[in-house]
Amino acid sequence: MPVLNRNLQLRRFAVLGGVMIVLALGVWLGRHVPCSTGHAAEQADSNTTTPAFTHQGDKIVIPQGSALRSRLVVQQVAVKTSPHSLLFPAAVEADPAHTVNILPPVAGKVVKLSVRLGDHVAKGQQLAVIESGDLAQAYADDDKARDALQHVERALERVRGVQKAGAGAVKDLEQAESDAAQARAEFIRAEARLRQIGVPSQPKGKTRLLTLTAPMAGSVTALTTASGAFANDPTASLMTIANLNSVWVTANVPEGDIAHVATGQPVDVSYPAYPGQVFHGTVAFVSDVLEPDTRRNKVRITFANPAGKFKPNMFANVSFAVPQKSAVFVPNSALLMDNDSTIVLVEVAPWTFVKRPVIPGYEEGDGARIDQGLHPGDRIVVKGGVLLND
Repeated sequence: MPVLNRNLQLRRFAVLGGVMIVLALGVWLGRHVPCSTGHAAEQADSNTTTPAFTHQGDKIVIPQGSALRSRLVVQQVAVKTSPHSLLFPAAVEADPAHTVNILPPVAGKVVKLSVRLGDHVAKGQQLAVIESGDLAQAYADDDKARDALQHVERALERVRGVQKAGAGAVKDLEQAESDAAQARAEFIRAEARLRQIGVPSQPKGKTRLLTLTAPMAGSVTALTTASGAFANDPTASLMTIANLNSVWVTANVPEGDIAHVATGQPVDVSYPAYPGQVFHGTVAFVSDVLEPDTRRNKVRITFANPAGKFKPNMFANVSFAVPQKSAVFVPNSALLMDNDSTIVLVEVAPWTFVKRPVIPGYEEGDGARIDQGLHPGDRIVVKGGVLLND
C-alpha cells in the first residue's frame, strides 16, 4: 500500500507540471508573437475615422469626408423689399346702421307670430299680432280729445258772435279761447300717441289688435318671443332684423400696432370657412377708443354681401400691409439660440463658419427680417445648423 500511494502522488505531480509548462508557453507566445489581425483593424480605424467638425479659434471647420457636408444646407441670404404684413384676428358683424330691434309699442299678448328665426322678410311684411288693451285706450283717448275739441271750438264761435254783436263780456271770450287751446293740445297729444304706436287715427274699424310690420328688408337674426307670450316691457326687444347685404369685418388691433392702421388702408381678409380664398377691402372705421379690458382697438372693414357668404359671428383673419425698407430675410431654421442671443452660422470660407449674433425684426410666416447682424450677399447655414451649435 505505501508503494501504491507513492506512485499515485508521482502521477499527480507529473500532470500538474505539464499544465504549468503549457501555461508558461502560452504566456511566452502571447508576448513575443504579434497578432497581425488586431493590429490591422486598429490601423484601419485610425485611417478612416474623420471628425464631424473641428474648431480653429472661433471658426468651425467641416473637414473633407465629414458626414455633416451632406446634412448642411448653405444659401445666400435673401433681401425683401415687399411690405410687412400684420395679421390680426377678426369677426363678422352686422352693420348697426342696417340692424333694427323690434320693440312692442304697447303692452299686450302676442296672439300670432308670423316669422321664425332666420327668415328673410320684406319691408312692410307682417311680423306679429299683439292684442292690447293699451291700444283700445289710445283709440278712446283720441275719440274723446276730438269730441272735446269740436265742442269747445263751437262754443268759441258762439262767444265771438256775441262779441261782435256787442253783448258779450271780454272774459267770456278769453275763457272760450283758453278752453279751445287746451282741447287742441290734448287732441294733438292723443294723435301723437297713435302715430307712436303705428296705427292711423281714423281706422275703418277700431280694434284691440296691433299688427307689427318689418321696417326694412332683412333677416330675423334674433327672436325672443313666441305666440301666446306677453309683451309687457316696451324696452325689451321681441326680435331683431338685420339687412346683411353689407357687413362689417371687425379686427382687434393691439395697442402697439395702432400706428400702422388708418382709414382707407387696403386689407386682405381670409376666412376659415373659405380656405384658400382672399377677399380684398379697405378700412372704413378706426375706433377712437381703446377697449379697456383687451387693450385693443376695433378696426372695421365694410364688405358687400349680396350672396350672404359672410355671416355674423364668423371668424376671419385680417392682414394689413405695412411699408418697410429693404431688409435681409432668413428662414426660421437658420436662427439658433446661443445662451440668450440669437445667432446664425455665416460661411467665411468653403465649409468654414463662424457664429454671428443677429437682431431679428418682424416674423413673417416661415422666416424673419433681420434688423442687424447680416448683410446682402452673406451665405449662411439654413438647415442643419443645430448640429454645429454645440
